[in-house]
This record gives sequence, C-alpha cells and structure tokens, in this order.
Amino acid sequence: MVNTVLTPVQKRGQANLERLGLPTRRQEAWRLTDLKRLEAMASLPSVEGSAQHAWPSIHQGVTRFVIGTGVDPLEGVQLPEGVSPLSEAELEQALGHTLDRCGCAETWPVELNHARSQRVLALRVRGSVAPLEIVLAAGGGLVATRVLLLLEEKAELDLFQVIPAERESAAAPLAHSHVIEVHLGQEARLRHGVLASASDDSSLLAHLAVEQEPRSSYDFVSVCRGWRFGRLEPRVLQVDGQATTRLTGLAMTGTDEQFATHTSVCFEGPEGSLDQLQKAVAADRSHSIFNGAIQVPRAAQRTDASQLSRNLLLSNRARVDAKPELEIVADDVRCAHGATVSQLQQDQLFYLRSRGVAADEAAALLLKGYCCDVVDRLPSMAPSWLASAAINDPARPL
Repeated sequence: MVNTVLTPVQKRGQANLERLGLPTRRQEAWRLTDLKRLEAMASLPSVEGSAQHAWPSIHQGVTRFVIGTGVDPLEGVQLPEGVSPLSEAELEQALGHTLDRCGCAETWPVELNHARSQRVLALRVRGSVAPLEIVLAAGGGLVATRVLLLLEEKAELDLFQVIPAERESAAAPLAHSHVIEVHLGQEARLRHGVLASASDDSSLLAHLAVEQEPRSSYDFVSVCRGWRFGRLEPRVLQVDGQATTRLTGLAMTGTDEQFATHTSVCFEGPEGSLDQLQKAVAADRSHSIFNGAIQVPRAAQRTDASQLSRNLLLSNRARVDAKPELEIVADDVRCAHGATVSQLQQDQLFYLRSRGVAADEAAALLLKGYCCDVVDRLPSMAPSWLASAAINDPARPL
C-alpha cells in the first residue's frame, strides 16, 4: 500500500532539500565526496523496478520481501509467526523516531529519501522468528526505499538485505536511496547483513539508524562492491548503555569508483561495548573513504570500544582516506582505534609462486582470503546470492 503517513514527510523532505541545497566541500562530512556524481544522482527521475528472475530461490524457512517495485511488499507474503505489520497509527508514531534519536533525521541523504520514497515496509518482531530477506529491486533512475523494524523485548532476528547488480536497462543510470530504522528493545538480538552489488553507472546512498536499549545486541555486516558512487552510513545509539554492537564491513572499488563508509556509534550509558572492523580494497583509479566516529560522554563509564580500519591498495593510482575518531569524556573506559593501509604482501606472493602458483592466481588467492574474513560473516542466505548472476561476487578479484 502507499502509506498516507509519508505524504507530509515527502512535502517536508522536498522543502528541506530546497532549503539545504546540495552539500558542499566546506562541510566536513562531504569534504572528500565527488559532488558532481552526487548532483547527477539527485537529478535522476524516480523510477521503480520490477522483480527479476535471475535471483536465487528462497531458502526454506526464509521470508523474502521485495521493495522498490511499486507493489506493496506485503502482497502475497505470508508473514512468519512473531512478525506483524505496523498499523497506520503505529507507523505514524514510530516513523522517524530513531532517525531523530540518532541525529540524522535532517541530513541530506535522509531528506532525499524523505522527498522521494512513497512506501515503507514497517514490521514489528516478537520472540525468536525465522530469518527475513529484503531485496531492493533495480530499475533505472532513482529508486527510493524505506524500512522500519521494531524488535520488542527479547526478540531475535536474522535479517539479510540484498541490492542485486541487475537492472532493466544497461544504458540507464541507476541510483538507490535507502533508509532503514531499527529499534531494539531490551535483550533483543539482531544479526543484520547487507550485500550491495552494482555494475556500470550505479549510485547508492544507504542510511541506517539503530537504537539499542540495555542488554540488546546488534551485529551488522556489510559488503559493497561495484558502485561508481556510493555512501553507506550506519548510525548506532546505545540509549542507556549496557548494549553490544559489532560492525564489520568490506568496501571494494575499481576503475574510477568512489565509495564512502561513514559510521557513528554513540554511548549514552555505562558498560556498552563496540567491536568494529572496516576493510577496504581499492584498485585502478578508485577512491575509498572511511570515517568512523565514536562518542563516549561522561555518562558512559566502563565503555569498551575497539575500532580498526584496514585498507588494501591494489594500484599506485588508487586512493584511501581513513579517519577514525574518538570523542571521550568519560574517564573509566577502554577505547582504541587504528587504521592501516598496505599492499599485497610480497613474501606471501613469493611463497605461493615458489610452489607453482601463477602470479595472477596467487594475488587472487590472497585477495580472496582478505575479503572472506568479512564475506563469511554474512547471513546463511548469502552464498546462494553470491553464486548467482545477480551479484558481483566480492570474493573474486577486481
């Protein structure tokens, strides 16, 4: 259904976009961004895709939703026990709440989504439920999609989101604008995977806002490859601390692609934890960007946070910008961050070649090992997608 709740949201988004204008390099968050590509993306007309037939079959026990096609994503879908759609009144109350709490309700990518999206997949999760799979359908032009998930106390869910590389017209530019809001109740657990694959002239703006109550657990894994222009922004807020967050990501760029990952984790209470690993592979003339912000205010005593950015350069012309940030006010914490930029290790290449492995094959094996550290953490539905024609397999060399 077309959500009437979104009508005023669209109007506000359109008005705010006019007021804000395009981001500029004077804004720190956009300082390294190719703004010409951003402008080209924003100027694309809104087009909805259609369900493709090259997708792998649905795993037994998994419920698949397809969004971005112009069809109600709940149409023809039998919801598993423990999952129910939000009513119009519940949607009106909950929509935008987590975006606001995470401080990103009025950022430019979110306002673009507000102005363009016409539907929202809004679900409530109770208890331990069967895995859910959400596929963002491709077409041409700009596809704007939105998801809202409310996990009640002690709920457990495995969620896998896929953006396939397929599209209906290879000649037409394609852009995805995606926003997902997630609220985790006390002791709720969400294992969340995103596989975003593209080809040719494709762009992506994906914004995640996650609100965690005490003793909840959020495990996020993202693998992105093939976007000529892309930006992934996970923002996590631990409302009263005592929650567990794990962020693991891989961004692969080639040719003249630019992909940016901007993460933000804020602890608003004591005894929260974060384990973050962000990897990047940059080849040819591509540009990979990582900015990871961690905020530990005075109330967040005994926080344990670790962040590591590891970057692999496959070309002398490729570029990596990594900027880990720690803002600590609390005095009883264990926090660490670091960033490394390296190339394929010559001693490892020499070892493989000395055993009869060709140079190209040796490099491919080392690259696969580097990537699989993240790829293997994707949900159980991922291997069938990686083996299909709908995905540029990130385990393959660039």
